[in-house]
Amino acid sequence: MSHPFVLAMPWWHFVLRGIGAYIAILFMMRIVGKRSFGDLSTFDLIVLVLVGGTLRNSIVGPDTSFPGGIIAVASILAADRALAWICTRSTWINRVVEGRPTVLVHDGEVVPGALERVSMPAAAFRRALHAAGLEDVATISIARLEPNGRITVIKRTP
Repeated sequence: MSHPFVLAMPWWHFVLRGIGAYIAILFMMRIVGKRSFGDLSTFDLIVLVLVGGTLRNSIVGPDTSFPGGIIAVASILAADRALAWICTRSTWINRVVEGRPTVLVHDGEVVPGALERVSMPAAAFRRALHAAGLEDVATISIARLEPNGRITVIKRTP
């Protein structure tokens, strides 16, 4: 039986594995698209839990010690903080990491192919309109799917 404070591998393995897993999942989430976790559905929550559980072995390997998990989590949080710091200082890197908003409605008309490009079912878009207190696309000046997965709707002025 292993001791709860004895690492199964050198500490820097946890750092590299944690940062590597963070970058890999960030890249994969960027590929999947903006809609992935904007408003968490039951399916999104299940995916998050499964991803976290699956990545556990990639990050800490066979280690079950207390410091191993702490080092790995600290490394992930440090990588996240460093990336946030870099993104605030570079618009180019921020655009690469977060992406750009996608216009879904312009001047009262749905942009052709916009919903399909972001893999958004029409029903989900209608729910977003209802959440904004709108029923008709014609009453919208612009609706955008933001990089964080939320939909911003600006009403037309009469």
